[in-house]
Amino acid sequence: MQVDVLNINGQSTGRKVELPDDIFGIEPNDHVIYLAVKQYLAAGRQGTHKVKTRAEVKGASRKLHRQKGTGGSRKGNIRNPLYKGGGTIFGPKPHSYDFKLNKKVKDLAKMSALAYKAKENAIVVVEDITFDAPKTKNVANALKGLSLDSKKALFILPEYNDNLYLSLRNIPNADGTLLADMNTYEIMNADVLVLTEGAAKIFTEEETTATA
Repeated sequence: MQVDVLNINGQSTGRKVELPDDIFGIEPNDHVIYLAVKQYLAAGRQGTHKVKTRAEVKGASRKLHRQKGTGGSRKGNIRNPLYKGGGTIFGPKPHSYDFKLNKKVKDLAKMSALAYKAKENAIVVVEDITFDAPKTKNVANALKGLSLDSKKALFILPEYNDNLYLSLRNIPNADGTLLADMNTYEIMNADVLVLTEGAAKIFTEEETTATA
């Protein structure tokens, strides 16, 4: 799959990069995408919900009345879960929602997500972006030049770029991530993937290494 390399004004540089079909041309697997997204969202849950049991609520521990001879039902203490202000039965306890997912499943999910973006023509390759200083206006102008100002864009970078990350920070419909940290949820959540030329070439290098 060949993609034109654009500059930040949306104009062609005359260069092309080859995105390997073994990644961007596979048949997407919806189920592994679902599992990867589910795990990502589950890992982000705090899991700090907690209710008090009858041992933790406030109240006397004396028996309300004798067991027999009152004509009423037998009763324990006022902290009984059946009474207002009593403990809660089978309530939630703090726990982690995260679950294990095999590396091969995660990798297939990422490739499937990338394949979907390739099918939708939602991948843009731009020349490596360098800013002298962090400035939100620079990224806003770049998104406008690439006709992405009304879309949710995810910039994928080969290495950390402090000025670009700080410039992206105040734009609600744009975000950035390292190629090594890219995950299925971020890919699927974006309308368009903006690969820098350096990041796109890493895919080709990895494909060449795997073939060799």
